[in-house]
Amino acid sequence: MKFKPNQTRTYDGEGFKKRAACLCFKNEREEEVLLVSSSRHPDQWIVPGGGMEPEEEPCGAAVREVFEEAGVKGKLGRLLGVFEQNQDRKHRTYVYVLTVTETLEAWEDSVNIGRKREWFTVDEAIKVLQHHKPDHAEYLKRLHLSCSPTNGNSLLPSQPSNDNFPHYGPLTTGSVLGPSCR
Repeated sequence: MKFKPNQTRTYDGEGFKKRAACLCFKNEREEEVLLVSSSRHPDQWIVPGGGMEPEEEPCGAAVREVFEEAGVKGKLGRLLGVFEQNQDRKHRTYVYVLTVTETLEAWEDSVNIGRKREWFTVDEAIKVLQHHKPDHAEYLKRLHLSCSPTNGNSLLPSQPSNDNFPHYGPLTTGSVLGPSCR
């Protein structure tokens, strides 16, 4: 673990920083996704998420991060996948689907750092994420794959090692995967 002001970074046994995030959708049709402005680059958009705290489960961290960064609450759905980024930093991010049920007028990051949020269609979000955060664009590309006739339960091969793409393993199967895409 590394300590930062107000944050404890946790790492898994392979040295990957443990992270969690949510693709926050306006409704169960999963057509519009909520992105937030980056704290480092306020003119760029990102998927809300961040580091897991010690003893925190990935699903709990994902919900907490979305509340802090995007000011929304909702119904947590399926685990979309576990994504690895090896190029700049070693991150392993658990990405969930969340259907938004409550949107706060003001929230922690909007007050403290002026973070903004905006709804995008999935295709628009992929385009705006592609240049600044291509690993986040991959989350949304996986969403399309998980809406396949196999209900997202098939194992996908890991991407070959290439500095231009994040590395991710197979989808986690089991009861954590919720209903299929509608």
